Amino acid sequence: MIDDFILHALLAGILVALAAGPLGCFLVWRRMAYFGDTISHSALLGVGLGLAMGTGSPWVIVATCAFVSWILLVLERGGKFSTDTLLGILAHSALSIGLIIIALQESLRQNMMFLLIGDILALDDQGLIGIGLMTVGTLGGLIYIWKPLLSITVHEDLAQIEGVNILFTKIIYMLLIALLVAFSMKVIGALLITSLMIIPAAAARNIARSPVQMALYAMVAGSLSVVMGIMMSSLWDLPAGPAIVLSALVLFLIGRVLPGRYRV
Repeated sequence: MIDDFILHALLAGILVALAAGPLGCFLVWRRMAYFGDTISHSALLGVGLGLAMGTGSPWVIVATCAFVSWILLVLERGGKFSTDTLLGILAHSALSIGLIIIALQESLRQNMMFLLIGDILALDDQGLIGIGLMTVGTLGGLIYIWKPLLSITVHEDLAQIEGVNILFTKIIYMLLIALLVAFSMKVIGALLITSLMIIPAAAARNIARSPVQMALYAMVAGSLSVVMGIMMSSLWDLPAGPAIVLSALVLFLIGRVLPGRYRV
């Protein structure tokens, strides 16, 4: 008989993995892993701002992440700095400001580790419902922009010639990542959520023959990572978030040594 808190953790983790896998595929294809870090670091700033305003609503985190994404789009238009440079500036600035604001909140100082690596085993029914709605909304939004986003990923200039609304598509994609990060902090933490997007997607890339296959395999790899990680956490009293990431790494390494690999 599985305890309720273990069942909640499994369901929540799998729901997050189902949303994180396909979103992470585009981060891998577009070589934008650092963008995921930037958004997750911005989430800590959103937590601090929300508490300073007297609310713990995840929508404050979504708004903060969306604002940082908008700043990135504006700065990219200047063309003076590479995207990597801008992401580095925004990521570390948002993280530093967020940590300072959180440190000023006496009630949160002891919960700093929870914010960084999550606490999936402490998730309640309300949190599970929120994650479920987030997953449905995220996957629905990704299906809506799948074709234009894939076209931009393959060749942005050609996609523009074909009439793809590049700015709109990028904004929707960034908002979807912001939504995922905001509702997943309790599960795996702000510092590790990018890992659940990148590593399962990279593991899926080892064996996938098409973009759709890679997205589906990433969902499976992420879900397996959650199950393995929570089992490790329960058996050996390990922090669940890092155990999930370690499990994803194991799956990636297994994929690297499998024969007959394909690259998407």
